Amino acid sequence: MTEDLMQFKQVSKTYQSGDTRLLILEDLSFTISRGVSIAVTGKSGSGKSTLLNIAGGLDRPTTGSVTFLGDTLGAMNDRELSEFRNRHIGFVFQSHILLDDFSALENVYIPALIGGSKRKVAEHRAVELLERVGLADRMHHRPQKLSGGERQRVAICRALINDPDLIIADEPTGSLDEESSTGIERLLLELVQEEQKTLLLVTHDTQLARQCSTVYLLHNRTMRELA
Repeated sequence: MTEDLMQFKQVSKTYQSGDTRLLILEDLSFTISRGVSIAVTGKSGSGKSTLLNIAGGLDRPTTGSVTFLGDTLGAMNDRELSEFRNRHIGFVFQSHILLDDFSALENVYIPALIGGSKRKVAEHRAVELLERVGLADRMHHRPQKLSGGERQRVAICRALINDPDLIIADEPTGSLDEESSTGIERLLLELVQEEQKTLLLVTHDTQLARQCSTVYLLHNRTMRELA
């Protein structure tokens, strides 16, 4: 029996811009089961990143609720949400957001230290991940010395370091050339499958989206599943 990992129940999100009230998402209800890969597509400005921010506990819905393994994110305070993200969510953004003053290896294992892991254990796990993505000879380089594709591979390793339940990826290949994009897409899907993770992915890349278990189109503030 498939286990429900996350549920959106009638989630809406509005933002206030001066005197104008902007409705970004309206009454979204869907379930993310453990072990699936879900792609969300849609035009720029359709609310895809807002959806991911709510799923990752970086933002709160205006109305409705989001539950994760039965716990309601809206009932958590900021500290509890931070702990939730560190323990359960791995983020991969379009921009790698690596720390320039630290090596690739350090960038990967720092979240594990924050989560309470011992340094030796965290470093061993980080080395394994970096070797898996082909960066065995680059792990001691700082981000400035890495190519765009290499930096994004580091970001994927960082997202996996704490053994999260859910990987949230926001246009992970959007800033890369075609060759690098293809490699990163293949790597992300392979690692998610190998590590038995759940993937929530936003992408404009229809080829990448088709490789996921389910594809949704976000349009006019609502989502529908594509056949």
